Amino acid sequence: MIGVGLLGLGTVGSGVHQILTNKRDYIKRKLGEEIIIQKILVKDVTKKRKYHVDNFLLTDKFEDVLKDSAIQVIVELIGGEEPSFSYIKEAIKRGKHIVTANKLIMAKHGEEIVRLAEENSVKVYYEGSVGGGIPIIKTLNESLVANKIERIYGILNGTTNYILTQMTEKKVDFKDALKEAQNLGYAESDPYFDVSGLDSAYKISILSSLSYETFVDVDSLYIEGIERIEPEDIEIADELGYVIKLLAIGKRLENDKLDIRVHPTFVPKNNPISRINGVYNVVQIHGDTVGEIMMYGQGAGEMPTASAVVADIIEVAKNIKYNISNGLINNLQPHTLVSIDEVENPFYIRLMVNDKPGVFAKIAKVLGDNNVSIASVIQKHRLTPVVPIFLRTHPVKEKYLNQAASELSMIDDVREIKNIIRVEEL
Repeated sequence: MIGVGLLGLGTVGSGVHQILTNKRDYIKRKLGEEIIIQKILVKDVTKKRKYHVDNFLLTDKFEDVLKDSAIQVIVELIGGEEPSFSYIKEAIKRGKHIVTANKLIMAKHGEEIVRLAEENSVKVYYEGSVGGGIPIIKTLNESLVANKIERIYGILNGTTNYILTQMTEKKVDFKDALKEAQNLGYAESDPYFDVSGLDSAYKISILSSLSYETFVDVDSLYIEGIERIEPEDIEIADELGYVIKLLAIGKRLENDKLDIRVHPTFVPKNNPISRINGVYNVVQIHGDTVGEIMMYGQGAGEMPTASAVVADIIEVAKNIKYNISNGLINNLQPHTLVSIDEVENPFYIRLMVNDKPGVFAKIAKVLGDNNVSIASVIQKHRLTPVVPIFLRTHPVKEKYLNQAASELSMIDDVREIKNIIRVEEL
């Protein structure tokens, strides 16, 4: 028998409890061992639950879980940084194996947790921290272990993907799409963590750490959210043959350099990522041996994430029974994170300018003086004194584009730079 202690009985915790309870015989038949929940840590033991839970399993004291000798695996599903981080460390020191779906913890403290686990001869699994029901971490650790991963592209947040899908299909603005996402339960009342790109940044940090055999500091990544995207940007993207997605990007460059970032991106319509809509997530990986592969599915929610967590629990159980390693990083490779200023991309620029002769010549001169080459121009005719101009550039380093934008903003006839969005030719 493998004893499990659950920390948290919220959305995902409830799903894990249901799977382990309802599929106990099925799991035993496949594993050859029973997995039994021994204790569940909750804030309020008297709270009414969505599913039936035996009262004798519930406790509001972490020590009851930590000190239970029948518990070999602790599953952290509380979320947030504290007390989750402290609980995980205490459990590792007690010789308990860890399963967690906490992306924040693994992105910010993954190195410390892995080191501590190795020192105490226990395992840490965290499949549910990145793609919900998508088994991407297992794929990287096992199926693609013979590959040198060159590129990762991901839509890693279902909330932002749903919002952008609604803006694209229903031609609504960001606020209306966000409100609908909140009404349907896809977005929190405070959506900052999702729409700012931070959630995706934690996830690409974890994936990049695994793929590039290093620990990527999430605080050093360039992160930009979707708050400034407007229907006009989406309309022009469509005309140019693109779809706007919040893309998480991880690339291996020459000389042990890494390019890792999160931002709204023009994605070509001929790339399958452009067709992943709604709350679905996708990860596209390029390995030097396997080439391009893509995995997609529900990236959040009770049962998809619970499915990943239970899979991790079963993997830990196999490790306990058969002494199978889970491939934690042992031999780290030196890498340098490239500054966003040095990253080279094509760009889309939307300007509001005075509608009079000579304005575009001024704009073209500023761009040319800063090594920014124009690939295409769209100007929508309007019977107004101020009109939009849409530019698409050839690839250029970000620092040159930023310098050009600074100078453009000083031209009297350029009333406003409405948006600048990167183009990724996947």
